[in-house]
Amino acid sequence: MSLWKTQPDLAQIRQANQKTLINTIGIEITEIGEDFVRGTMPVDARTHQPYGILHGGASIALAETLGSYAAMLSCDPQFRAVGIDINANHVRAVASGIVTGTARPLHVGRSTQVWEIRIEDETGRLVCISRLTTAVVPKQAIASA
Repeated sequence: MSLWKTQPDLAQIRQANQKTLINTIGIEITEIGEDFVRGTMPVDARTHQPYGILHGGASIALAETLGSYAAMLSCDPQFRAVGIDINANHVRAVASGIVTGTARPLHVGRSTQVWEIRIEDETGRLVCISRLTTAVVPKQAIASA
């Protein structure tokens, strides 16, 4: 049974990502399962830090993107999920290729959600582990901000 309260639509998500940071650094949402959101990001000049390896901030951008989409999909349509905390542990350097992140729920409650995002290299080795906490707020609260 699916966790999602909003029907996932990859084409609509890709369209929404145009003209955003997500598109600029090459993040792509590639798969939405019954309880996970998965996406990829290139490790190249757009996402490198000065040592020529994946920038930790780029990993966090991937993690927040995946966790936020998962949170959004699991909210009733009259609510929105907004990030209130994110943390990450960077455990392995990557200099090139593609990293893949997968967001899975740790807690999906009425007022908060907690998502774990694992980012792995092309061989499946853990690169970064992140946790995103979101608050669930009425849709109109976002529109008036």
